[in-house]
Amino acid sequence: MIAGVVTATVIGAATGLALFTFVYAGGASYLGNDPAACANCHVMDEHYNAWRKSSHHAVAVCNDCHAPPGGLSKYWVKAVNGYNHSRAFTTGNFVEPIRITSRNREVTEAQCRRCHQDLVATMGHVADLSCIRCHDSVGHRVRE
Repeated sequence: MIAGVVTATVIGAATGLALFTFVYAGGASYLGNDPAACANCHVMDEHYNAWRKSSHHAVAVCNDCHAPPGGLSKYWVKAVNGYNHSRAFTTGNFVEPIRITSRNREVTEAQCRRCHQDLVATMGHVADLSCIRCHDSVGHRVRE
């Protein structure tokens, strides 16, 4: 009986803390496609402001490049990234400027190829080439 009470208390406290954190951090804003949500953390301000000046501003939002196109895979990537970002930003354990992970680089590369599939099809053997390698300033990094 006491073990059940302790278990219920721990689960209740963890759930309450998670809900409080989700509401306090504006977690619901991350479920949509508004790029302003990505700038909720100051570390993303530079990326957000550069995106607003980029060539992709009129045709793509953050999720178009940094998440699969839809379904469970889109929300899985968003959930994993949300957890990793919140952990990193809460603990301060990240480098600035923020860097894309290899897993997210793969997602972004796939999205480049999906949106630009007609162009990619004309390029022949591009499987071993990275769009991002040559076009690293596209999206949100402004070259000076």
